[in-house]
Amino acid sequence: MMHLSKMITVILLSFSFVSLASAKITAQQVAIVVNSEDADSQLIADYYQKKRGIPQQNIIKISMPAGQNSLAEDKFAEIYQQVSEQTPDSVQYYALAWSKPFKVACMSITSAFAFGFDRSFCAKGCKPTRMSRYYNSDSTLPSEELLIRPTMMLAGSSLQQVYGMIDRGVAADGSHPQATAYLMNTSDKARNVRSRRYPVIKELLSEQINIEQVDADVLQDKDDVMFYFTGLKKVRAIESNRYLPGAIADHLTSSGGNLSGWKQMSLLRWLDAGANASYGTVVEPCAFTQKFTNTGIVIERYTKGESLIEAYWKSVALPGQGLFVCEPMASPYAIQ
Repeated sequence: MMHLSKMITVILLSFSFVSLASAKITAQQVAIVVNSEDADSQLIADYYQKKRGIPQQNIIKISMPAGQNSLAEDKFAEIYQQVSEQTPDSVQYYALAWSKPFKVACMSITSAFAFGFDRSFCAKGCKPTRMSRYYNSDSTLPSEELLIRPTMMLAGSSLQQVYGMIDRGVAADGSHPQATAYLMNTSDKARNVRSRRYPVIKELLSEQINIEQVDADVLQDKDDVMFYFTGLKKVRAIESNRYLPGAIADHLTSSGGNLSGWKQMSLLRWLDAGANASYGTVVEPCAFTQKFTNTGIVIERYTKGESLIEAYWKSVALPGQGLFVCEPMASPYAIQ
């Protein structure tokens, strides 16, 4: 068996943690994209604008059919052009105020808005995709420095669920809670691929937050969840836990980003249970760990003070097929 110190060295060569982090992002840096053909989209945008003080000039209105899971590439190109023309220079991030569509051809809609549609971020079959320039970077102005605008969806199973997610994000700011990161080592060998990093993550980051590696498929009745990472098709008993404001939870599986639900659990179930953020893929990714959350990076960056959209986006190396849903400005560990 490899000695722990040697194991730490090997893994750190593949991804490094950060020593610096920014405080939370500002309202001037966030633009809300609204679908004028979706009544719920307007309500979500209005609610989020009021809660976060987003400037009126950062409200970007587009028009597209509501309720469809996917957009065609040519239709997205029209919408993306409209959004680009309306976006103030100060904007670094987009928040999409709808639950559908969540996909653009072979890309997730959050990655399509972040990078522009680009088939190099897609893969047919078990292949890697183009890497994100934002991955584990110290960029605080991604639009200016990297020519991308990281994007999240303000999505949910109902309007009330989206409102609740927004409220919890606002409540998270500067809360510095006594919390735990739960890293689940499951029986699903194909989806448990992130677990090999868990011992090193616990060794390196336990001074920042309590970390528990749990050798089980189910986590129940915990009242201090800030992070919950697992690998299963469906995760049982998630509603039995208490998720602290700003909590991040996701499950490595093939179609967690299909918000309509399919044969596997939708990431929206985490938000229904009380989490503030989740991530999942919209097309078959195969078990590439780089296409999913690097748990060590997101824990490190979030607990050092970065906002949710920064820490979560920077933790995925190959996000082209992956969908981010959250209240992007949540910053429970922000430096006040």
